[in-house]
Amino acid sequence: MKAMILAAGKGTRMRPLTLTKPKPLLEINGQSLIEYHIKALVKAGITELVINHAYLGEQIPAHLGDGSRYQCHIQYSEEAVDQFETAGGIINALPLLGEQPFLVVNADIWCDYPFSRLIKHPIDQLAHLVLVKNPPQHPTGDFAIDQGMAQLASGDTQLKKYTFSGIAIYQPEFFRGEHSMPLALGKLLRNEIKNKNVSAELYNGQWSDIGTPERLANIKQKLAHI
Repeated sequence: MKAMILAAGKGTRMRPLTLTKPKPLLEINGQSLIEYHIKALVKAGITELVINHAYLGEQIPAHLGDGSRYQCHIQYSEEAVDQFETAGGIINALPLLGEQPFLVVNADIWCDYPFSRLIKHPIDQLAHLVLVKNPPQHPTGDFAIDQGMAQLASGDTQLKKYTFSGIAIYQPEFFRGEHSMPLALGKLLRNEIKNKNVSAELYNGQWSDIGTPERLANIKQKLAHI
């Protein structure tokens, strides 16, 4: 299985830290966010990686190289800033990802999710999402789970909504069709969840959306005591 790390965002909310460095290269205790993911993926046995980049993007391949020092092979999908958005970036990289199911993880999260669990997961749907408990900054959540299937969960149901972690497996078919760019991933997810084509699981381990300097500082402090 191949994996794609989404690393093309501008990191506007992380300024001033991202004025001269892309968010995926911000460090937690001496190691960049994106390197945490690379090492976790390699540990799980995923050694063919695709990374997209845009804002200050030339710094990412300059820092990571071809992946050999991480015992993996990295291909890069270069984008113009604001050209594609999340789903669009994946669609642009499909020729590098191939025809088999692939894993996608956002570069700007920190988690201890064992990616080996997804490798073993049977891919019966167009997508399989990892959901987490709602963080303080997103108390209403994104999607619910009912008998292993993701649900939109409108207000007239009793299903609890959780937050999409930014970790998922997709079939290439999930992204097929004619699309206008830029294209956010949420739009495609809602459409396919409505069509009952998306499964989901809840992960109760460590997860943090590194969206602001304060959250970055919090996770640094937390990990310093582990």
